Amino acid sequence: MRPNLVRRTLVTSAALGLALATAPAVAHAKPVPNTNAPVKVNLTVQGPSGLLFKGKIKTKGHDVTTVTGGTHKCDGTNGSANPSAVPTPTAALDDAAKTHYFSWDGTWYASFDDFSVDTIKNVSGGGSAYWSISVNGTPTPVGGCQFKLNAGDQVAFTWTAF
Repeated sequence: MRPNLVRRTLVTSAALGLALATAPAVAHAKPVPNTNAPVKVNLTVQGPSGLLFKGKIKTKGHDVTTVTGGTHKCDGTNGSANPSAVPTPTAALDDAAKTHYFSWDGTWYASFDDFSVDTIKNVSGGGSAYWSISVNGTPTPVGGCQFKLNAGDQVAFTWTAF
């Protein structure tokens, strides 16, 4: 190899190495976590005469269909409660009903962008009671399609007399 060619190759290699060494680091975007990833929760349904269901349910926010209410999203974005889809108590009830073959029904209220759970396992609140929703022992401050669940949460639907 000719000396000039060798010197140019070395100079070029050194310059390229120096440019790479002093170049600013490329910022890598952090992956956005999937806020609607399935979570396991403990679901309890307590009727007026006792326990109707108790079990661990894997759930995430999804469209829910009831006989009375029709099909609507139930993914935490209801009523702009959360900026993206998340697991919710009513979605957990729906998943439990599908997995364990029991029925539930609810009326859809467009003004609330949420369901009112009216009947679970043929137990209806009617005019004298309603199904209250609590998470970790605290009543939810928003509807069952708006409240965000986390893994391990204790979700309860409890028949509650007026």
